[in-house]
Amino acid sequence: MDLTIHASYLPHDDPDAALAFYRDILGFEVRSDVGNGKMRWIAVGPAGQPGTSILLSPPAVGPGVTDDERRTIVEMMAKGTYGWIMLATKDLEGTFEKLQASGAEVVQEPTEHSYGVRDCAFRDPAGNQIRIQELR
Repeated sequence: MDLTIHASYLPHDDPDAALAFYRDILGFEVRSDVGNGKMRWIAVGPAGQPGTSILLSPPAVGPGVTDDERRTIVEMMAKGTYGWIMLATKDLEGTFEKLQASGAEVVQEPTEHSYGVRDCAFRDPAGNQIRIQELR
């Protein structure tokens, strides 16, 4: 098989705040932005990597999702336990400082872990955890 990662999904509860975070703070390109109001699907991705995107979309809008499931998803998003993604950078300190200065919610400052990884973590406006690992 010849597979690539085309897109991953993260929910948003405020498309304008999500767009400001991913485009203006992280510097991602907007690949598409469809829908209106809170029902917007926004594809963003890192410059120079046109084949990989993050789809920011409204949570729990599928017809098979029950009201109880919707409530649970909203609760999990509020706690920051529903969605997450891992990014990577060669400059962890610089990236951390830029995100911290932007007002992004810090979850974990740059930390060296016993398993050989150095990373930090933030939350996006919807509560999704954004872990950023240092490339070595």
